[in-house]
Amino acid sequence: MNIGIDTGPEARLRIDKWLWAARFFKTRSLANQAVDAGHVRLNGDPVKPAREVRPGDRLDITAGGIRWRVDVVGVNDHRRPAVEARRLYRETPESEARRIAERETRRLAPAPGSDLRGRPTKKARRQIHRFGAVDPD
Repeated sequence: MNIGIDTGPEARLRIDKWLWAARFFKTRSLANQAVDAGHVRLNGDPVKPAREVRPGDRLDITAGGIRWRVDVVGVNDHRRPAVEARRLYRETPESEARRIAERETRRLAPAPGSDLRGRPTKKARRQIHRFGAVDPD
């Protein structure tokens, strides 16, 4: 089944559009902002959103606190399902091992307060006030 992935040596696509199509970012504007902020490097160099990627390029991507190192395998200017989008790149073994280790670390030692949701209860609010209260006497 041909899903429109171009793997030829002349294939090229803007990096922000490729990141969106490969599903690293939900929107092209988020991909654009990440590239502008320096969270994406092409072959080790910082890039601008209009820079084109080609099959064979290596990308270092930081998205949502997760670091990826991938080799571009193909380009597709349409956003497809995740299974098809994964065919656009190949993650390096070192990157995959690091990402799995980081995920396990986050699972075993969650960030303080990550389990808190919404407003504090009446009991929790009293404890907060008691903890930080200064005795007026």
